[in-house]
Amino acid sequence: MTDPTPREATPTRAWVLHPDIKSEPDRRKSGPALDEAVALAAALPHLEVAGQEIVPLPRPQPGYLFGSGKIEELGQRFKAAEIGLVLIDGPVTPVQQRNLEKAWKVKILDRTGLILEIFSDRARTREGVLQVEMAALSYQRTRLVRAWTHLERQRGGLGFVGGPGETQIEADRRAIDDQLTRLRRQLEKVVKTRELHRAARAKVPFPIVALVGYTNAGKSTLFNRVTGADVMAKDMLFATLDPTMRQVELPGTGQGAGRKVILSDTVGFISDLPTQLVAAFRATLEEVLGADLVLHVRDISAEETDEQARDVETILAELGLDEDTPRIEVWNKLDLLDPDAAEARRIEAARNDHVFATSAITGEGLEALFEAIEAALHEPRTTETLHLAFAEGRQRAWLFQKGVVENEAQDETGWQLTVTWTERQKAEYAAL
Repeated sequence: MTDPTPREATPTRAWVLHPDIKSEPDRRKSGPALDEAVALAAALPHLEVAGQEIVPLPRPQPGYLFGSGKIEELGQRFKAAEIGLVLIDGPVTPVQQRNLEKAWKVKILDRTGLILEIFSDRARTREGVLQVEMAALSYQRTRLVRAWTHLERQRGGLGFVGGPGETQIEADRRAIDDQLTRLRRQLEKVVKTRELHRAARAKVPFPIVALVGYTNAGKSTLFNRVTGADVMAKDMLFATLDPTMRQVELPGTGQGAGRKVILSDTVGFISDLPTQLVAAFRATLEEVLGADLVLHVRDISAEETDEQARDVETILAELGLDEDTPRIEVWNKLDLLDPDAAEARRIEAARNDHVFATSAITGEGLEALFEAIEAALHEPRTTETLHLAFAEGRQRAWLFQKGVVENEAQDETGWQLTVTWTERQKAEYAAL
């Protein structure tokens, strides 16, 4: 008897809704916002987007988000299209989620839930998996109001209307809190390992250049072109989650060619990035906080490129990136613009010393970018002689860790060290 031919799982049919809430002062343009939400849905495997729609709303309804007429209209549409999942591009309260699921008899995911699903599917490293799991548990903890639904049969008569439900909710919260505590302990071990790697890199006197930007801006394509690596690079939101670092020599023919740097590719940002993920991925993004130079890669062909740039800057500020850290804007994807628009962007970028118009696909503009990276990393160095007493072992260890010691001699009173360092390293040493 032959084995039955394995069948591929039938994709879940999904419908994407973007609530265009008129009462929100900082609401995004509804068209590009819906396109981004559909792209997010397409980033999930085994999901078929059967329809999409912008739903204008004067203001959100507390219980159902949408009005009763719209709910009935959408419900009939979902039933006819055999929809199993509705993705709502925005925040949905636990009560609204529960009520809409009852009304439509489908699964509901809001924007935060959708992004968490994508991150859960994409995380590969141990650290990434732990961070996503922590973010998901923190998100679920706020939605335990849904625990009431599976307790309705348990409710007794007089005096027991809410008792069992409250007990179950508290038990669920305790279970989640216990799991979060275990995950934090595991993550601390992983973070310590990452810190050891970071300390080892600090001994190598190569500057760190971090690529940041909105998701799908072309960071990984640029990273692959410079390093020759094979990091996943697709026209897909959140194609890269786990950070990748490579030591590379800057290519080109100018004076910057041959300069060794450590290039870091990081997770892409997105507007309304869930706060749980910002907190969870802080350890990963610490690579950005310790960078000597930040390259902000922008998809200059995107309709909302300016809004995306503001979102990235907001998240970098939330992470605590030092305003004094040098930054270069890379206007990527020139190849996707028509010739007139591309030329206009080249002229605009040429007027700003810290902006470079490029195409990571064709290589246009990259040589000028590499020269700018070299110039930004070039810091004047001075050579000095220091005398440290034997009791100042911590200062001596710091100097060797930073790789600034050229020569060392020892006498009866301590160490005589010849160091070559930048003004910034000198100030850090003084602050020890």
